[in-house]
Amino acid sequence: MAEQHLHTPFTEEVIRDLQAGDVVYFSGTLFGIRDLTQIYMFDQNHEPPVSLEGMPCIHTAPSLRKIGDKWEKICVGTTTSTRMERFTPDLIGKYGVRAIIGKGGLYEGSLEAMKKYGAVYLAIVGGAAALETQQIEEVEAVYWEHLHPEALYQFRVKDFGPLTVAMDSHGRHLYFEVKEEAKKRMQRIYQKLGVS
Repeated sequence: MAEQHLHTPFTEEVIRDLQAGDVVYFSGTLFGIRDLTQIYMFDQNHEPPVSLEGMPCIHTAPSLRKIGDKWEKICVGTTTSTRMERFTPDLIGKYGVRAIIGKGGLYEGSLEAMKKYGAVYLAIVGGAAALETQQIEEVEAVYWEHLHPEALYQFRVKDFGPLTVAMDSHGRHLYFEVKEEAKKRMQRIYQKLGVS
């Protein structure tokens, strides 16, 4: 387990060096997306107005306010990722996204795309919205404003983290591993209790 300090955009080489369990901090550009953002992209066939190549995307519907033509952060939290599983393989394969940030992990389709193209899932601590918000230096752009609070957001971040590599490009999936270990322990507990 290593601590990595990175800068966006991420190269495939940098991402493939990451191992499940590593702790990551990064600075640079971070894109915010959520369900409606990806429905608009994939189901309604709208190409992103900015390149996502080599970038991290966080699952969020941030609380922002617009003053004049400038967006200011109020609170930027993270949502559960699993319901966005169907979009992730194409987000990685078609648009070159190198990291997905969220809670709860993703499933096998996303893991296969991460292995094939070189991407990771970075787990963030639940309830850490105040810290995340502090680490966002600026809301640089909001694309598809009519979708707000599920638009496409471009943030500039500094030392964003700590994030845990929960799914890596080598096929490890910490959520699956923890689930399997829990099953084994439950079986041992049942045996000790004499429960079949």
